[in-house]
Amino acid sequence: MSRNLFSSQSAQLQEAFEALRRDLIHDDGPQISTMRNYRFAILQYQPEDEFKVRIEVQRLVQDLKNASWHILTISLQKLLLDRVRAEGEEWVERVITMEKRMHGVSPDRGLSYLRDRVAPLIEGPDGIAADCSRIICEHAEQHPDELDRTVAVIGRAGSLYPFFRSSSLLKHLDGRTMNVPVVLLYPGERRGDKGLSFMGVLSPDSDYRPRIYP
Repeated sequence: MSRNLFSSQSAQLQEAFEALRRDLIHDDGPQISTMRNYRFAILQYQPEDEFKVRIEVQRLVQDLKNASWHILTISLQKLLLDRVRAEGEEWVERVITMEKRMHGVSPDRGLSYLRDRVAPLIEGPDGIAADCSRIICEHAEQHPDELDRTVAVIGRAGSLYPFFRSSSLLKHLDGRTMNVPVVLLYPGERRGDKGLSFMGVLSPDSDYRPRIYP
């Protein structure tokens, strides 16, 4: 990657977080969406910028706390591992053994087998979206007086590749967040005005209603 392109990506990432910061701390309330009762936003970044994004999230969280906001940070990686562990050690060992055997025949077959076993654990309305909804709603119910100054930031989406499309996550979260604003950190590439390619590998998905930063 050339130095100019690297600098451009870094500047774009900082610009995206700055715009998100302004829209969240707006005097008239969060402005991350132009649609009433649909308070979702996506912050898109290049997958190789994952560690930079984590630093920017730390800064954003501190700035929001200084402005008397309450931030829920949700790790999709943790939720994925929780669901895998819930299947039990025997299931995990069996899947690992079979994946290695399949990979020995063909890497594609190994990945396909793993996808077939993991995807059902996390997809659909009762999958990982339900876990996110539970975390958000539990916080909202425990702190009803803080709802107007609460935001959920969902990150580590790259851990779901290639088992899950993040567009499905937002679709299944719609109407299940008690109107708490939700920001999804999205590793991928922008394709056109609304198209996003998860991890820059999957075919572009244009089924996105939220505002996309930058």
